[in-house]
Amino acid sequence: MQIIENNIAFCDRYAVIGNPIHHSKSPRIHTMFAAQTGQNIKYSRILGKTNCFAAQVREFFDNGGKGLNVTLPFKQDAYRLADQCSAIAEIAEAANTLMMANGKIFADNTDGLGIVRDFVYNHRINFTKHTILLLGAGGAAYGIIGSLLAQRPAHLFIANRTPTKAIALANKFVSYPVLVKGGGFEDLKNQHFDIIINATSTELSGEQLTLPQGCLINDGVVYDMLYADAPTAFVRWGVEHGARVAVDGLGMLVEQAAEAFLLWRGVRPNTSEVIKNLRDCLR
Repeated sequence: MQIIENNIAFCDRYAVIGNPIHHSKSPRIHTMFAAQTGQNIKYSRILGKTNCFAAQVREFFDNGGKGLNVTLPFKQDAYRLADQCSAIAEIAEAANTLMMANGKIFADNTDGLGIVRDFVYNHRINFTKHTILLLGAGGAAYGIIGSLLAQRPAHLFIANRTPTKAIALANKFVSYPVLVKGGGFEDLKNQHFDIIINATSTELSGEQLTLPQGCLINDGVVYDMLYADAPTAFVRWGVEHGARVAVDGLGMLVEQAAEAFLLWRGVRPNTSEVIKNLRDCLR
């Protein structure tokens, strides 16, 4: 196992595992959480290996590790590896948080709670009775849709370049009291949404998202789950199309981390000062 950073003895050990992992802000975030709440922990990075992920996780816990955050591309692997899962992880079929509980690996997914808290507490935006467009039907969308629907929006439409994937995801929620539909980007013509959330990875691949004119209502909300040093292309699109709020996912990153910290340590950190610290560093 390659752990990038030195360990300090006599601390409870936590880590984030992913590939690539050098860019991860999780060690900084959790170190700030620990200092703020008086927790004695050491948080490291683990460079995950595609064919050895399960062995790396088990080795970490066998050596006394307390908890792991899991990032791309291992969230579905983490879900399959776990002995027990939360209801949210079951819906998402993916996990971003692991811990040892009674000798068993327990998996949770805090992404959905993270994005909801960022909307509601940091941006004062409520989902209830609003129409939502969710762009993408991959792991990021799976991770948040259950939490979005729990907020009782009026309607949620999933749009994906491969429409069958969006329809398959929508069909998982036919029993919900919220109307959920899926389709392709061509199906967005003549539809209008209060909130548009980008759960695609187009920013990373350099691709462009093309949405019909009028897709976002006047003074609507645009949210990109990705974040960067400068406004993402999707955030810029929101500004250009009259969004009242157009933000990236830095707040979600911190809020989902806080949910994991609460699960592990039983105390909730103050996220606002951590978000401000990270945002100031990006400028």
